[in-house]
Amino acid sequence: MNILVFGTFDRLHPGHVFLLTEAGKRGTLTVVVARDENVRRIKGRSPVQNETERAEEIRRVFPQANVILGDSEDYLRPVHEQKPDLILLGYDQQLPPGVVEEDLLCPVERLPAHEPDTFKSSVRRANS
Repeated sequence: MNILVFGTFDRLHPGHVFLLTEAGKRGTLTVVVARDENVRRIKGRSPVQNETERAEEIRRVFPQANVILGDSEDYLRPVHEQKPDLILLGYDQQLPPGVVEEDLLCPVERLPAHEPDTFKSSVRRANS
């Protein structure tokens, strides 16, 4: 089964590792790392690590995963190219602007939280 996950994955932390580990248990994992310009457009701020650093960190921790950069103009391009059997979302993950689950062409599941009071990225930013 081909599993697809998306995310910024800025400063990879145990919550991210939980998501990627659980996704990898379901099948062949492809990780789409958000482009820096998309992070700025969607979140209104730049990531701490650039897109290359974030992708390399995932490759280092998850060498079995196929790690790719997202598309800077078409959020759905990786979905069309990778043809996943399942897309997994984090417990609080929002789809990009203008994208709804029906656009994703395959089933979508949301994974449970992993210690969100400790490992949620916004909590970690506030405490750093």
